[in-house]
Amino acid sequence: MKYAIKLSTVALAVASAITSPITIAEEKEAGLEVIEVTARKTVESLQQVPVAVTSISADELNEKGIEVLTEIQQFSPNTTLQRSRGTNSTITAFIRGVGQQDPLWGYEPGVGIYIDDVYMARPQGAVLDLLDIERVEVLRGPQGTLYGKNTIGGAIKYVTKEMSGDAELNLQGTIGSYNQRDVKLTGQYPVIADKLYVGFGYANLQRDGYGEFLQSDLSGQDKENYNKDVVSARLSVEYHPTDALSLKLKWDKTEDKSNSKGGYRLLPSILTDAPVPDSVYDSYTSLPTWNKVEVEGVSFTANWDVNDTTSLKYVFSDRESYSPTNIDFDNTALRIFDVPAIYDDEQTTHEIQLNNSGDNYTFVSGLYFYDGDSCGQFEAILEVLGQGAFGAPGLTREVSGCNNSTSKAAYAQLSYDFTEKWSLTAGARYTKDEKTAKVNNGLIFDTVYPESGWIDGYIRPDGDLVPTVLDDKEDWSKFTPRIGVEYQANDDVMFFASFSQGFKSGTFNPRASTAEPAVKPEDVNSYEIGVKSQWLEDKLRANVTLFSLDHKNRQYISVLPGDTAADLNQRLGNIGTSDANGIEAEFTYLATENLMLSASFGYIDTDFKEVIDTDPATGESFDKSDRFTISNTPEYTFNLGANYTIESSVGDFIVNANYYYRDDYVLFEEDSLLTQDGYGIANLSLNWYSIEGDWSAGLHIKNLADEEYMVGGYQFVAPLDDGGYAPGLGGDNTLIAYYGDPRTVSLTIGYQF
Repeated sequence: MKYAIKLSTVALAVASAITSPITIAEEKEAGLEVIEVTARKTVESLQQVPVAVTSISADELNEKGIEVLTEIQQFSPNTTLQRSRGTNSTITAFIRGVGQQDPLWGYEPGVGIYIDDVYMARPQGAVLDLLDIERVEVLRGPQGTLYGKNTIGGAIKYVTKEMSGDAELNLQGTIGSYNQRDVKLTGQYPVIADKLYVGFGYANLQRDGYGEFLQSDLSGQDKENYNKDVVSARLSVEYHPTDALSLKLKWDKTEDKSNSKGGYRLLPSILTDAPVPDSVYDSYTSLPTWNKVEVEGVSFTANWDVNDTTSLKYVFSDRESYSPTNIDFDNTALRIFDVPAIYDDEQTTHEIQLNNSGDNYTFVSGLYFYDGDSCGQFEAILEVLGQGAFGAPGLTREVSGCNNSTSKAAYAQLSYDFTEKWSLTAGARYTKDEKTAKVNNGLIFDTVYPESGWIDGYIRPDGDLVPTVLDDKEDWSKFTPRIGVEYQANDDVMFFASFSQGFKSGTFNPRASTAEPAVKPEDVNSYEIGVKSQWLEDKLRANVTLFSLDHKNRQYISVLPGDTAADLNQRLGNIGTSDANGIEAEFTYLATENLMLSASFGYIDTDFKEVIDTDPATGESFDKSDRFTISNTPEYTFNLGANYTIESSVGDFIVNANYYYRDDYVLFEEDSLLTQDGYGIANLSLNWYSIEGDWSAGLHIKNLADEEYMVGGYQFVAPLDDGGYAPGLGGDNTLIAYYGDPRTVSLTIGYQF
């Protein structure tokens, strides 16, 4: 039964190197499916790689009805992948308590996002809709040796489908809750047999909002909140001039015109008479509701098999994104704290990779170059405060600037089998970073918008009129090693231990109000021990890892007191040290030919050991670690799943169900006022495949119990001893939450020509 033996819940690979030289083809065909991954930049069996990795195949994604990258968090322990606050396309990614909460330009991520080995430097547009995909890989723990900086938590790899060489055309349509209506078209065509192929993909994804903007004065504007309006396209050309040489050119573009997300007010406004909405998906706004995220990229890959043991690979990429966005922090009909913004990013990368393998070793090496510009502008509009406190038409804090960076790196990793049972993996990477930053920051007693056509108001004709407060340059260099030892007890059981190191790049404060220095890179040292195993004639896969990590020089924004409530003074510094200890385990059991059971579990104990800040009034240092908690990191997560195949005269039916639970977690590190209680999500799918294999259908019910859970927010209030709150920036009670998807039902029908 080909559907019964598809791996429905992927096993976790916890660290494990190639031991005895067993190839994928030589693994047992009976029992569980062999899963291929590229975690070490070569194709290997999941059970052989020395990285903690979860791989979810295209078949499983379809059977579960997974549509966007953020849904992958359910199947990877100690992983958080969620939509960010004001948009549908910006990602918040944390693995093992390490990530990036603030998506502002210039900040560096802690979890790297990759499309076919091409790094996406910014979180805008990183909530990828799954189109023409082969699999998604989640690599947990620092990946500093092979993947470089900004992967101190881990890496997410989006792997698109390889060309098969055959003519294919796939059409898929979906209808569902909230007037969901999606169309996906993918295919390929051999222009010259065995030589030249062209592939393409197109998706038009539409959905009404889960809620709406409630006020009636939004004439002519779309009042849908949490809606979806995404168009995505891909084009690829693959040429094989010889059997040893392949050339691939890929282009992709995504345009997200979904409305800006309005947050849910958890406290009533003290400046307006609008009540707290009845639905967590309803909101108010004084900004236009439109929003836009445009992401476009091109890549070129040349792969040359020099001989049977050596290959040479070159990867070029150029990506850019542009995002004018409207973020209403206070979510009222007044301009209390509005932040229209523009994000404008561009990056170019080059990578040359040399791989060599023999009877008892595998060697991977390469050179890497990155050149990126991360620019933006935002206006913090406090119009009501300006009128009340100063009698001016309004009040706006204007901030703009760029972080321009280059990064050069060389890396190498060797996996060597000393005996049939013992092996060693050792690698290192040297990185040289250089960053130039310019920040303009000024206050004007008027209402200012960065782009015409938003709302009538004064528009500065030249951004340089805003005072330049920071114009500086800095460079850093880092050496990040990895070493691991593996013991192959028998063909099915392997024990391992490893140490790895990674770093998150240094940077400048994009909100700087003075000429403050750059912060140093963050460092993570990670230790892992565990076992990978298969039992019961390869019907049971059980992988367990224990990990411990030290996170040093954590970069953090401190909010400084000002003379008035209009001040938006923030200082970036290396003030934090934390650690984390935990366990990750995944089990997959082929109970019968038709029934697959799965379970995964993650536990993590995190703690800030030290947070040193300086009192700006006295200059004295003090430790405030008792006020800090690792954000977006529940103590434990687990997932239980089942997959059952039913044969019939009209085709095969596959029933797929899973239950995912997340323990409670905070949304902010310092004095968080937003804590999400533990919650569980149940999902159920019924899939049908025709006997001929051309027709398919899937009915998917997600969040069956309609759980409400927070994924982001803003807090600009101060708690009082009596349980109340004092107003914060803007003069209002701004405590806002954003929520994950409610219960949805969808029906997908596909046809393969």
